[in-house]
Amino acid sequence: MRVLFCVSEAVPLAKTGGLADVGGALPAALTALGTDVRVVLPRYRGIDSTGWREVGAVDVSLGAKRLPVTVLDGQMPESGVPAWLIDQPQLFDRAGLYGEGGQDYPDNLLRFTCLCRGMLAWLERQPWQPEIIHCHDWQTALVPAIIGAGQVGRAATLLTIHNLAYQGLFSAEQFEVTGLPPSVYTMAGLEFWGQVNLLKGGLVFADLLNTVSETYAQEIQTAEFGAGLDGVLRDRSRDLFGILNGVDYGVWDPAHDPLIPARYTPDDLSGKRACKDRLQDEFGLAADPDIPLIGMVTRLADQKGLDLVAAILETLFAAGAQLIVLGTGDPRYERMFSETARRHPRKSGVRIGFDNALAHRIEAGADLFLMPSRYEPSGLNQLYSLRYGTVPIVRRTGGLADSIRDATPQALRAGTANGFVFADYTPQALLRAAQRALAAFRDAATWRTLQRTGMTADFSWAAAARKYVGLYERAMARSHDRARAG
Repeated sequence: MRVLFCVSEAVPLAKTGGLADVGGALPAALTALGTDVRVVLPRYRGIDSTGWREVGAVDVSLGAKRLPVTVLDGQMPESGVPAWLIDQPQLFDRAGLYGEGGQDYPDNLLRFTCLCRGMLAWLERQPWQPEIIHCHDWQTALVPAIIGAGQVGRAATLLTIHNLAYQGLFSAEQFEVTGLPPSVYTMAGLEFWGQVNLLKGGLVFADLLNTVSETYAQEIQTAEFGAGLDGVLRDRSRDLFGILNGVDYGVWDPAHDPLIPARYTPDDLSGKRACKDRLQDEFGLAADPDIPLIGMVTRLADQKGLDLVAAILETLFAAGAQLIVLGTGDPRYERMFSETARRHPRKSGVRIGFDNALAHRIEAGADLFLMPSRYEPSGLNQLYSLRYGTVPIVRRTGGLADSIRDATPQALRAGTANGFVFADYTPQALLRAAQRALAAFRDAATWRTLQRTGMTADFSWAAAARKYVGLYERAMARSHDRARAG
């Protein structure tokens, strides 16, 4: 099976969030199953040209503009999966991937239309032809629309929704940039309340749709979580599936993680204590293994439930807990956590920014990991935390609901409990879950059971990759049926 994996970011080449982790790990897992995968993404400024060779060029029409695009051929650095980079310096040689200083680039429609059309134009010249193009989020959602409009290609398409809140909205005046016929700028196509909606175009035209957990696939068909597209998704409910993201245990495993101070396993947790000691020292916190240390590695955004955290911080500190936060985003939350660390220097630490090595140290050194999200399509940090024996506190939503089993007495007896879960989006509900977690931390036998259950669970990409192969087969069958009918 030949699969083109079209994505706007992929580790270790470019990353702003969890999409990049999927972009790096899933192609490798698919390759391990015998799938013939190629990855395509933009050549951003931060991508080192070493190991890449220029193999050709195409001209891309972008409305009134016509821009040259160079294609670089190489491999994903860690997995060796074949890859192409779409190189257009005027559009992609910038400090950010999607914007700077909290503001999106105003020409993002031009930029990601160039990615989609440049990739499709290059494919027309290649002997290698994909049977399916796997697209991700709004940045590549034009590909199903272009194919669906009959402009190019016959490959089947799968669109994965990683976060429905980000849709690629642009003014109607920019529609001509897409190169699509006016007939698709309608309520049944890309038009959305007088704007161009790239994600909606993908939802309408892709052969199949999926999102990154089973619960989120159901949630986004409701008005509460549908971000205005719940009607479109309900119309396509038979074509919408949920597959929980996986973990690359080659990168996230305390038994051999080179980024943490000491390695450890479910049978020997002495290294975890050493990691906690080092983390407390790094942030100047009171050094005591008996103090429960809570970690957060997160985008600082409303989605992440940070208003709930703000409401209970003082109570957590009064209960004897410590908190370390790593993240960047909304200046309000950056100021809030920075001020908290100044007021409570022995109980709280913060690092504003993204630091992959520190993220590993927090996962290894913390006792608890806090994810009280308003919504969470899949979530990866709760899965990392399980592997590192760092017990999650989560809200029952999206992928958090699909991966974390609340530590009720019954679940503890059955050996299925791996964290603490609350349902209502209120500070009181979060606080009750946190208090239960702090009580369990002080019960050594219960805590050891929770850690072992989490550390021995298997959320590897192999299982998810097999499910994606099944979706590819369904999408190809759907595409063939439509071709015969047409």
